[in-house]
Amino acid sequence: MFAAYAARIDRDQPLNGLVLGDRPAPEARPGWVTVNVRAASLNHHDLWSLRGVGLDQDKLPMILGCDAAGTDQDGNEVVLHSVIGQSGHGVGPDEPRSILTERYQGTFAEQVTVPAWNVLRKPAELSFEEAACMPTAWLTAYRMLFTNAGVRPGDSVLVQGAGGGVATAAIVLGRAAGLRVFATSRDEAKRKRAVELGALEAFEPGARLPHRVDAVIETVGAATWSHSVKSLRPGGTLVISGATSGDRPAHAELTRIFFLELKVVGSTMGSKDELEDLLSFCAATGVRPVIDEVLPLDRAREGFEKLEAGDLFGKIVLTT
Repeated sequence: MFAAYAARIDRDQPLNGLVLGDRPAPEARPGWVTVNVRAASLNHHDLWSLRGVGLDQDKLPMILGCDAAGTDQDGNEVVLHSVIGQSGHGVGPDEPRSILTERYQGTFAEQVTVPAWNVLRKPAELSFEEAACMPTAWLTAYRMLFTNAGVRPGDSVLVQGAGGGVATAAIVLGRAAGLRVFATSRDEAKRKRAVELGALEAFEPGARLPHRVDAVIETVGAATWSHSVKSLRPGGTLVISGATSGDRPAHAELTRIFFLELKVVGSTMGSKDELEDLLSFCAATGVRPVIDEVLPLDRAREGFEKLEAGDLFGKIVLTT
């Protein structure tokens, strides 16, 4: 079957390890389900995998891709939960959790096999392309906002780095939930788009906000960390799920964190229950993911190049 996969690790030039070509179809195994992939979306996790982060050399070649929507063997329309081993189903209780492509072949292929527990019904209201955006970026944003930040309607939130998949999801979900959302971006066009999506205002990184916020959604890391901490009200919460600009900020702002009793919460992906809630929320409210571009799988390299350059607003989706 045709697939986009990591053939080698290159920490400096990750796309050197990306190959488009044939790979063996998944083999049947007890308790697992093979899904015919209709759509899969790109994440920064895929670029990190090509750099060898979370993917060991001895696991190569590895089909990339965490997210997918498609049909099962009976023709049912489904969405995949990307975290394997969270429940023990399909792999046993002693295996640590992992995301697809860390231990098991991913979704950038015509077929993928996952534990039956990881297969959810796709709401009819969502297209395959829309549903494929949910399991990583949108689920991450959902958990950051509603589980780890604990915000409520009327609260204020700063979303750093408008344009990325998690950030755009946080803006849309935050607006739909009645939050007052501010956003930042280096790019004027992306700031305008953020406001169109529902942000009250969008600023250049580091700009002073109209007031301090209840929570910050942080995925950028080093470049925005100091601004994130300074933007919080006393007792506010900074939730971080990524560090695309690096994980070693020049100013950690430790004094401000302890003196103002700020909370810093790490967040990774989300649970199957949260994914079910997210899918239901989108189906019921009409909220839909922001899709930058849909490409056929044989043009996956174009999508990776766009993701690496940061030249996107929302998600890139690959279709088979």
